[in-house]
Amino acid sequence: MISSLAGSSAFAALIWWVVPIAGLLGGLGYVVWVSKFKSKFETETSRSVGQFQRFQDSFRQEVPAEEASRPEDGANSPEKL
Repeated sequence: MISSLAGSSAFAALIWWVVPIAGLLGGLGYVVWVSKFKSKFETETSRSVGQFQRFQDSFRQEVPAEEASRPEDGANSPEKL
């Protein structure tokens, strides 16, 4: 019975060391990865956002005046009246 308690406390102590160390290494790895690749992803993101804004602006362009005044199907044209 004493050996099972010793094994259990050793495992608990190992977990209390492994989990924080893994978290620390993961956090440091993330910081290094972000700082190394940040500029690459920012330029790709801004380029993508710019393309999306141009796409949205293409729907906002005004129709030229002569096309706006001309009926699409010709229903009000003098030839049909």
